Amino acid sequence: MRLLMLGGTEFVGRTITEAALDRGWQVTVFHRGHHAPPAGAAVLHGDRTAPGGLAALAEGEWDLVVDTWGGAPTAVRDSARLLADRAGRYAYVSSRSVYAYPAPAGLTEDGPVVDGSPDAGSTAYAEDKRGAELAALDAFGDRALLVRAGLILGPYENVGRLAWWLNRAARGGPMLAPGPRDLPLQYIDVRDLARWTLDAAAAGLGGPYDLVSPSGHATMGTLLDACAAATGGTPELRWTGAAAIEEAGIAPWTELPVWIPEGELHDYMFASDVTRALAAGLVCRPVEETVADTWAWLRSIGGTAPMRPDVPEKGISAEREAALLGL
Repeated sequence: MRLLMLGGTEFVGRTITEAALDRGWQVTVFHRGHHAPPAGAAVLHGDRTAPGGLAALAEGEWDLVVDTWGGAPTAVRDSARLLADRAGRYAYVSSRSVYAYPAPAGLTEDGPVVDGSPDAGSTAYAEDKRGAELAALDAFGDRALLVRAGLILGPYENVGRLAWWLNRAARGGPMLAPGPRDLPLQYIDVRDLARWTLDAAAAGLGGPYDLVSPSGHATMGTLLDACAAATGGTPELRWTGAAAIEEAGIAPWTELPVWIPEGELHDYMFASDVTRALAAGLVCRPVEETVADTWAWLRSIGGTAPMRPDVPEKGISAEREAALLGL
């Protein structure tokens, strides 16, 4: 298989590139040159947002294009149009954020989505992702695979969620654990996303697939237990209810990464019906493996994860945590 990876140097794109190389595929990485791509990939340089930025893609043929773009849909529109006659399939890594909010638990790929346009500049994340989906569909039709990922965790994460919990667990001591302990989570290990995307594209699948683990594949309890076990930090988990956290003014998702209290937003984020993806071969590794491998990667780079410049810092300060725990 000849793969053209648009991006391919960070988190999701890098993991997909490595997975393809491990299969013996011929991989070409098209990127701006800010980070080194995995060894073994051919390299083309260009900036999708600049005039003439796709010039390096004017020639060449590929069996598959994979695109993780998260900005203006016009970048996907221009790339897909340029490659439509020279690439067999186009896999776009989208997001479950394209679904209109609120959405009930058990939502499938047939659920209502936000408005988007392939001709739009960057507006908001959900609308940008939906516009990019439409751009891929306009150019490739049923040859377009839409990978609607949920929360993505694993090695190379550059958003700071799992890395924060791991480093916090490693410090040990009394640790705020947002409850309840059995609160179900729904996420996808980046390596499982990569494997499924390549398998599905090679098999000729098209259309939208929600790509996350089944709801409850992990819970806040199993996630934090895994962080403690992987790091050996022996934290003392202080399980705390949503009401106390809200009263303290502590923000879910950002100050307490991954965690969202029970209710409408939790149903939207962590209760998708993934029957379609499971039937198409999705296999999700245990949370303990995701956590342990992410910790091993973090230690290999000195303990501090790289952070995308466009995302806010994650995690609660030690002072705010101590105040809530009465320390």
